[in-house]
Amino acid sequence: MARIGTWAFALILAAVALVLLVGGIVLISEGGSPYYLAAGLLAAVSAVALVRRKGLAVRAYALLLAGTLAWSLWEAALDGWALAPRLLGPAVLGTIFLMLPIKALSGSPSRWWLGAPVFASFAAIALAGVLAISGEASTSPYSRTVAASGGATDWRSWGGAPGGGHYAAATEITPGNVGKLELAWRFDSDLPPPLIANFEGTPLAFGDHLYACLTTGTVIALDQVSGKEIWRYATPDNAKYDFTRMFSGKCRGVSFHQSPEELPACTNRILFASPDGYLRAIDADDGKSCNTFGEDGAVDLHAGMEDQLPGSRFKVEAIPSSPAAIIGNVAIVGQSVSDLASLDAPSGVIRGYNVLSGELLWSWSAGIEDSSPEDSPGDIYTRASPNAWGPLSGDEELGLVYVPLGNSPPDYFGGMRAEALDKFTTAVVALDVATGELRWSFQTVHHDLWDYDLAAQPTVADLPGEDGVRQALLVPTKLGQIFTLDRATGKPIDAVEERPVPQGGVPGERTAPTQPFTTGFPQLGGDDLSESDMWGMTPLDQMWCRITFLRSNYQGRFTPITTERTLMFPGTAGGINWGGVSIDQARGLMIVNTLRFANFGRLVARKEMAGQDFGGAKGQVIFGQEGTPWVFAQSTFMSPLGVPCQKPPFGTINALDLKTRKLVWSKSFGTSAMAGPFNFPSLLPIRMGVPNMGGSVVTAGGLTFIGAAQDRRLRAYDSATGRELWSFDLPAIAAASPMSFVSPQDGRQYVVIASGGHYALPGPQAGAIMAFALPQE
Repeated sequence: MARIGTWAFALILAAVALVLLVGGIVLISEGGSPYYLAAGLLAAVSAVALVRRKGLAVRAYALLLAGTLAWSLWEAALDGWALAPRLLGPAVLGTIFLMLPIKALSGSPSRWWLGAPVFASFAAIALAGVLAISGEASTSPYSRTVAASGGATDWRSWGGAPGGGHYAAATEITPGNVGKLELAWRFDSDLPPPLIANFEGTPLAFGDHLYACLTTGTVIALDQVSGKEIWRYATPDNAKYDFTRMFSGKCRGVSFHQSPEELPACTNRILFASPDGYLRAIDADDGKSCNTFGEDGAVDLHAGMEDQLPGSRFKVEAIPSSPAAIIGNVAIVGQSVSDLASLDAPSGVIRGYNVLSGELLWSWSAGIEDSSPEDSPGDIYTRASPNAWGPLSGDEELGLVYVPLGNSPPDYFGGMRAEALDKFTTAVVALDVATGELRWSFQTVHHDLWDYDLAAQPTVADLPGEDGVRQALLVPTKLGQIFTLDRATGKPIDAVEERPVPQGGVPGERTAPTQPFTTGFPQLGGDDLSESDMWGMTPLDQMWCRITFLRSNYQGRFTPITTERTLMFPGTAGGINWGGVSIDQARGLMIVNTLRFANFGRLVARKEMAGQDFGGAKGQVIFGQEGTPWVFAQSTFMSPLGVPCQKPPFGTINALDLKTRKLVWSKSFGTSAMAGPFNFPSLLPIRMGVPNMGGSVVTAGGLTFIGAAQDRRLRAYDSATGRELWSFDLPAIAAASPMSFVSPQDGRQYVVIASGGHYALPGPQAGAIMAFALPQE
């Protein structure tokens, strides 16, 4: 039996050696590391000597382990996650070596060589295992005390306030008692899940009601204490709408307005978009239409752009996916546009409506003057203008609304993009709330070719400084930058540098020679990738990732996309996506979670992809970009074992000092429990930082609550130190931002989050709204 085992191990070792030899030669030809070829040679020597029962087998493998350890430390230092794929595989094989009759194989009575593989194996395991899962330290000097009470304890806006910030003034739940937090109630949607998973809504709280959307066009009111449904408004035939072009559509929330004067009806009202293209207003008390708003409670969002949209309203190509921003008595509405399908996309027009009457007060469409309604009443807004699909914010004192804009469609080819539109792509604009007049604009990416839309809500914050408090607007980006602008003028508070970036691209394209970089807050999207950053489960798939990386078109950030496979990092999801940032003004902290997940993009001549649109082979998505010479193909950057090719963490959660702009603490966000090779959950709760989608809420009690991560948990962190204090298993990924309020019914503080899943993150779907509170005494 021992002889059979030896032969079997020798065959395994020989197979590994063959892969390393072939791959090592290819890697060297691409300018990569010579380690894999050297390792293959030593593994081959060991395998042959093992069959021949020579002591050289043990010595060769011991040399392989020692060399691997030295090379790994030289290339990755003490980065545990970087060491893991380099060391664990050889260590496992070395451990198997110990089970063989080594003494008989040694060919010598000397036992000196027997200790080498033992030491190297366990040293490798210790370094790769212990260092990889060790926690990050925090030496935060920030106060852990509860902030002074005061401020609103309801939640009337998507971001907690018109200016965003995701801050709850509630103080009942603290770092000292959060461990007792329990599920108070759970509401489960009775609607079928969408074809493409998404459940991103953040509820609002006012009076004794919670208001949420279950899907686009279906709004509910829940009792704050019991979670029981009080009323529901559902758009007729809601299930018949085709959201194929909109990735199933999304509803991130509804909007609330309280009239300063008592009205016969709808003093308190809820505004939301329905899939048939209407902005609707319903009474917050009973869910009935506010008939004095528009026509029978609705205004037509297709007005002025009917000629740009399909003849049937059941085919949705433009709809608000984030709630209207209500600043004073004006409801400002952006919309999500199918910006990957065609050069001739619908307009991304921004419109302001009187929140009581529904009267259209103004419209703003980037770049080109709108045509006269008399010329073409169904096409008065600029086609293919940059759209605002993320949450808007505003400053009521300044009378400004801040609009984060995306690309002028299509996303990945700008050679036919009008320059008048181009200057507003991936820019934040400040519009006058009363008139819609453009006050200022600031562009975060010039001539965006990478889908780096401004997804996050621009956030109003007061930044302390040597010359006093500055009224700032924080602009988070998918690249992980956070620009700080004067919110009255749009001028940078922290200097912005224009730095040269890679040039090139496909015929007919142009590229911006420089791109803006802030010198204030640190860049959170991760450093540019290198060959040594490649990852995997074993040295074999890591070698494959290295070869793939070196064969890809990649020159760092802003590498122009070409007909070659182009690596995009951060990927098209960010960076910082629509979850945005949370501001603890009392402690002077900003909390933000990030995603670091590379993907590939490639432009393909249209004639090569005839008939393919919004589809493609497994692992690849095709975007039509009709009207241009190029189709865009997007794919993930994964190893043959189905794990990311870049090293962890893939997700982080961070705290930054609002005064100094320095990083206070940074943690890997989420564990590997629900991820693993070939998309099978590992069930190992190792904190490696995982993909995430959604945002956080900070409380006056000194806590940060966040779901978002792929491992499907709601977590509570100590805002001052980043220490994880509590977590709760959720039925699905909570790809939504939580909120917190104090109910006037029982005086308790609640934390509420929607848990339903997200199409970009593997996992089950659900439709749960869950509320947590401390036990009643």
